[in-house]
Amino acid sequence: MTRKPQSDNSAGAPVTLRRKRKSGSDRPRSRLQRGAARLRRWVMRAMVFGLTLLMGWIIAYGFVAVPTTAHMIGEDRRLGSVRYTWVDMSEISVHLQRAAVAAEDANFCLHWGFDMAAIRDAIAAGATRGGSTISQQTVKNAFLWHGRSWPRKAMEAAITPVVELIWSKRRILEVYLNIAEFGPGIFGAEAAARHHFGVSAADLTARQAALLAAVLPNPRDRNASAPTDQLRARAGAIADGAATIAADGRDSCFAN
Repeated sequence: MTRKPQSDNSAGAPVTLRRKRKSGSDRPRSRLQRGAARLRRWVMRAMVFGLTLLMGWIIAYGFVAVPTTAHMIGEDRRLGSVRYTWVDMSEISVHLQRAAVAAEDANFCLHWGFDMAAIRDAIAAGATRGGSTISQQTVKNAFLWHGRSWPRKAMEAAITPVVELIWSKRRILEVYLNIAEFGPGIFGAEAAARHHFGVSAADLTARQAALLAAVLPNPRDRNASAPTDQLRARAGAIADGAATIAADGRDSCFAN
């Protein structure tokens, strides 16, 4: 009688399946992956939170008076005090409105935040002249800090179109004229008018407005109430420019 060969497992014996153990290096890798995913989630949440705060800040400044700026705080620490009084656009002489636009951004009513022609001219001049619009300067003064750095310029470039989208041109100019520096520790049209000429911003003459606008590029070294011959000449050119934009309608987005 032929005997059948026996199999390795006897009939009915349970079969044990062995799982491959994870190597010790897999566990640290999993922990690192979970940590990286957690970090990404926190970074995304922080970015969303920061963008939400920024949008709320921009929207708020579209309606309320700007209480202070980073530059004002810095100058207050440096000088011991600053002069700043917010006034509505209706309380700022139209002469100063036109003079500031003529001096800093003649095409203010025509662009969407960036004057590409002015930027090309600035590049052609070897960056010896500025190409920033009033919109960009308003963003810098209201939300950022002074100084030349790529991070600030990048943030300025990102925020400017948002401000242009949410605010009116008249509001942009109103904020600009209220927080621009017109002398060491002198911020805004009202403080500047009273400090330099002893009048309110509403009562500025065309000549006084042109002198104030003439100091805007370098308010620490220029004095509107004690102008040099060079500053008087610049103010005269600004007054002519203000008359030109009034005549050709380039003040239509802000002047009543």
